[in-house]
Amino acid sequence: MTKAAPDPRAVREASLDELSRLGLPLPPLSFPLVWELGDTVELRPLAELEARAAVLHVVVARCFGMPTEAAMSWLLSSHLVELVTPPEWQFVIGAKGDHRSFVLHHDAVFALAWLLGLGRHLDPAVPPDDHLMTQMPDLPSGETFGRWRSRSLVAARDAAEAAVLLDLYYCLDWAFQEAEQSGRPLPGEVDSNAIGQRRWALEWAVIFHGPYHDKPPEWEEVDLSV
Repeated sequence: MTKAAPDPRAVREASLDELSRLGLPLPPLSFPLVWELGDTVELRPLAELEARAAVLHVVVARCFGMPTEAAMSWLLSSHLVELVTPPEWQFVIGAKGDHRSFVLHHDAVFALAWLLGLGRHLDPAVPPDDHLMTQMPDLPSGETFGRWRSRSLVAARDAAEAAVLLDLYYCLDWAFQEAEQSGRPLPGEVDSNAIGQRRWALEWAVIFHGPYHDKPPEWEEVDLSV
């Protein structure tokens, strides 16, 4: 459901306060806002969020030994093949691509699980916990996408709440990279790669409408360079 986005300057002030609390560097005054006053916000449809989380879950499982045939069979039986991106498909069927980058998608799944109401937090200082795996499809037992959706107690987050967290992770992405480059300590066990993955999921899932927003990007089109 589309709703009014919160005041972006008040949200940014809260994000910067959180960076200060974590002992992280603050971005420059020219650092852009994610949205403008008067914009509206919504989350992608629930089915899209669930499907993207499931696809990434399979990709990560391939990184940790799930056989090619099993992964392909699961995607086919779940009718999710058309939602697998070309780089993901190349990795699933032939282990082509940067293995490490696909492993990092675990943190993107963590963020999507939070958006679906399956995750309890998205603390930037804490890595995903074991609870996350129990909330996702049980691939070893052959649990299908449909059965997983039936048993999951999904309750999507409020779009405005998600927007607030997106602004925080937009600032965190800059701050973590700056801290690592300058040798400053990080606030926990999470590094800039994990922060970037969580931001990726939030950038994809949270859709703004207003005069300065383009069409929502596809998964591989999300721009994390700014």
